[in-house]
Amino acid sequence: MKIYQKEIRLKPYKRGFHLITETIKDNLPEIKGIKMGFLNVFIKHTSASLTINENADSTVRSDFEAHMNTMVPEDAPYYVHTFEGSDDMPAHIKASLMGSSIQIPISDGRLNLGIWQGIYLCEHRNRASGRSLVLSCFGN
Repeated sequence: MKIYQKEIRLKPYKRGFHLITETIKDNLPEIKGIKMGFLNVFIKHTSASLTINENADSTVRSDFEAHMNTMVPEDAPYYVHTFEGSDDMPAHIKASLMGSSIQIPISDGRLNLGIWQGIYLCEHRNRASGRSLVLSCFGN
């Protein structure tokens, strides 16, 4: 069994949903040597998240942002954790709703994603620094 793990730092992204599939593939070329296995991507932050969804139409990403902002608004009167700004507590809630890791099958040296699927960085803060991801792949 082959096992690889690498931590990468993403450039800062503006608030929203951003495709990072190619960045992940570029930073983990070892995937090409795995015939059958899995890639786990974990984000080391509590105010950003990861998900898999539509990779072709950018309106899906803007609709995700609009819906999450409606579902989890800023400045809710019951938020107590407000020291870091009005986007901070909503960012924590959104990150928990979306999740901190994803797992993707690897088949014949490639991520076995559907034709319209891509990996999203879900940036929930207005001004975030780059995010750290742990990429772990294993298989034969």
